Amino acid sequence: MTGAIVSDVAAAGTLGRLIADSRTVHDRLDVLTARISSGKVAQTYAGLGGAAATSLDLSPQIARLDTWQRNVDSAAMRMGVAQTALTRLQAIATDFVARTFSDNGLNASVIDNVAADARDALAEVANLLDTQVGGLYVFAGQDTANPPVPDPNAIGSSAFFTQIQSAVQQLSSLGASGTVASTLATAASNASTTSPFSTYLSQPVSALQGPVVEVGDGHVVTIGLFASGNAVVPSTGSSTTGSYARDLMRALATLGSLTSGQANEPELAGLIDDTRQSLNGAVTAMAAEAGVMGNRQAALEESKAQLTATATALTVQVGNAEDVDVADAMAKLSVVQTQLQASYQLIARAGDLSLVKFLPSP
Repeated sequence: MTGAIVSDVAAAGTLGRLIADSRTVHDRLDVLTARISSGKVAQTYAGLGGAAATSLDLSPQIARLDTWQRNVDSAAMRMGVAQTALTRLQAIATDFVARTFSDNGLNASVIDNVAADARDALAEVANLLDTQVGGLYVFAGQDTANPPVPDPNAIGSSAFFTQIQSAVQQLSSLGASGTVASTLATAASNASTTSPFSTYLSQPVSALQGPVVEVGDGHVVTIGLFASGNAVVPSTGSSTTGSYARDLMRALATLGSLTSGQANEPELAGLIDDTRQSLNGAVTAMAAEAGVMGNRQAALEESKAQLTATATALTVQVGNAEDVDVADAMAKLSVVQTQLQASYQLIARAGDLSLVKFLPSP
């Protein structure tokens, strides 16, 4: 009888071990199921074991690379929008270069038409200089939150326009050279009572700064243009403010101020000739600025390609540390499921080893 009791106790101990082993197998099953479901080896760094160091070291680097890529995308978008606006400004200047070749000596009705078109073009130029992308003004330098030309649609009644108009109306008394000097001074002025530009842009171009974006560790790129001055390539010529935008606006204001009564004015030829030269200089300067911006855009694309390649390589390394090999995990899951079924069978058999089995039949 004593032997039967010992055997029964032994059986109970065996059952306990089997149940404990079954729980261990079940825990492994839960871990594998969670990994397959989430695609991750573990939900915490502690669960990664030795691979945690790789994840901890590389994840911040990948985050910085992602930030730089987004910076490049944002910069490229802003530069692309600026290029489009600059192309339109060039087209306007080029159009009026062609028209000034035939304005000298033309009849009054043609001059009136040219003047009206010039005033419309001046308003378009002012609005182009207020071009935005994502709420940022691309011709505002670092002052991206404020419009470069505060009131573009009222440019035709601004002090800038009326002062040029006054000089053009005095063409017969000032002469071509006097009128040119007066309009040039007005266009170059940063005085608050004259400049059509924002307070920030109404200062020497040397004091202006363009916005910068970080595209790498310690690597920044300057983007953006200035409505009141050239960002990279200075304008040159015998009649220039040093700014293609100011020169273009001055030329359009000059042409827009002409009247039919000046059609046969002897000094008109000199004024038209100066206007054409100024427009030609503006076209050349804009082409140069567009070329520099194009080179910067190309450099940004190269930077993005390098950033993308580096981010991809690092992401693969982190993935190797954090991500589950699904095929391997499924194979292990199948084995563990088989082991769990076997443990359940053993527990069931062990349950039959009760004290009753060892008692003699009556």
